[in-house]
Amino acid sequence: MFVKDKPIAWLGSSKKDLMALPLEVRKFFGHALDFAQRGDKHDAAKVLKGFGGAGVLELVEDDQDGTYRAVYTVKFAKAVFVLHCFSKKSKRGIETPKEDMDIIRARLKVAEALSKEL
Repeated sequence: MFVKDKPIAWLGSSKKDLMALPLEVRKFFGHALDFAQRGDKHDAAKVLKGFGGAGVLELVEDDQDGTYRAVYTVKFAKAVFVLHCFSKKSKRGIETPKEDMDIIRARLKVAEALSKEL
């Protein structure tokens, strides 16, 4: 039996938001998060700019209904924290909307506090 190195910690509504995404998108994000749990990085995971380093990663997946993103952090030793899952609705290029960036920043602070407690 294989034991994963790190558990996943879902912050805010991230798990509920993930479960609202299309099945194939959920499967893809789950597979990529499995890599993170084992200390590896899926080829689709890219560093999310604006967080000073490679600790906050973003997954992007498209289907016929739109573009979906999952943002997580591997900065902390005790868990992989999923910060945000959402459908990108903006038609203004690839930039992550400010509202979503604000959610990610706030949840990253929560993850930092939780990691100190673990």
